[in-house]
Amino acid sequence: MEPEATSLAPMLYLCATPIGNMEDITLRAIRVLGAVAAVYCEDTRRTGALLTKLNIKKPLASCRRENEAARAQEIVARVLAGEAVAYVSDAGMPGVSDPEERLVSACVAAGAPFTVIPGASAMTAALVLSGLPAANACFVGFLPRETGARRAALGSIARHKGTLVFYESPLRVSATARELAEKLGDRSAALCRELTKLHEEVARGTLGGIAEQYAQTPPKGECVLVVAGAPEDAGMPEQDALSLAAQLAASGLRAKEAAAELAGRAGISKNEAYSLIRQIKRGEG
Repeated sequence: MEPEATSLAPMLYLCATPIGNMEDITLRAIRVLGAVAAVYCEDTRRTGALLTKLNIKKPLASCRRENEAARAQEIVARVLAGEAVAYVSDAGMPGVSDPEERLVSACVAAGAPFTVIPGASAMTAALVLSGLPAANACFVGFLPRETGARRAALGSIARHKGTLVFYESPLRVSATARELAEKLGDRSAALCRELTKLHEEVARGTLGGIAEQYAQTPPKGECVLVVAGAPEDAGMPEQDALSLAAQLAASGLRAKEAAAELAGRAGISKNEAYSLIRQIKRGEG
């Protein structure tokens, strides 16, 4: 039986969808998806299958990174014309490592109303399942693939005291865990995979242990890596900081990138780190 249509205020509805278990969909999301004029989504096939299971028939239009700018203007125009439309990502909460940033920015710029229909999120589910503190947690998402940007990103979070939450491909879990252990220290960590699905699994231990566990056989399914924050007494001795600065200055990184990593790992200000890197590069350190 198709959900009963109800009247909705004209706006964009950002709807969370299941991350695994179909029962994760909320009653509110079902009602909204059944009442909007159209549903925009990352993959029309995947969203079409979801709506079929919910007995909902709606026009579907793709809105992914490649066409998000154009679709954003189209959606804004429809909302301002008095329509209620929905946007869903392939799974979970739109905007969390998914397309949506341009869409929301376009709505804000044009004064088009939008709201969030909350629901399942791999980030929050993994954070709680990890058993690590949730207060002051930092969602990192996918680390940059480019070396310089990746090193800068790791440098910026190295001293964060709260738990860190990463998204990662199962094929790169071992390598990333090993890299984090080298850059951040061998901290407590948990690898959460296949969240809310039949074979949900949480592997708790240390970064080094997780790297070793999955070195030969990568985990299956979507993965979230949760890592303990920096310990309170994690200050780097001065001589070690100088040695690290010398290594970074000679690594080929630009001064700004090297300084960002040095600041994060050594626990010093970015200005102090930049000054030190510049001195070493000029042969003054």
